[in-house]
Amino acid sequence: MYYQWENENLILDCSIQPKSGVDRIVGPEGEYLKIRITAPPTDGKANKHLIRYLAKQFKVKQSAITIRSGHTNRHKRLCIESPVVVPEVLRFNQNLFS
Repeated sequence: MYYQWENENLILDCSIQPKSGVDRIVGPEGEYLKIRITAPPTDGKANKHLIRYLAKQFKVKQSAITIRSGHTNRHKRLCIESPVVVPEVLRFNQNLFS
């Protein structure tokens, strides 16, 4: 399972593909949520870009998203504090709202 709730916070296990042609949440892929981002994986640019992108998708401030693990890895565990919305690509999974 690529997500879990800790009270109001959404924890996501993600597989990040940097240097992609577009920013996009692809969807569940095995035990991870696959996300493509355009930023290169150098000097923390991909992490900053990922946080900026997800903040827009979940309608939260950038400071509401933290990388709990995987700072230098493609597999990351993210915490999104009190997401306002869940992106359309994830809405097919009704358990995400429970």
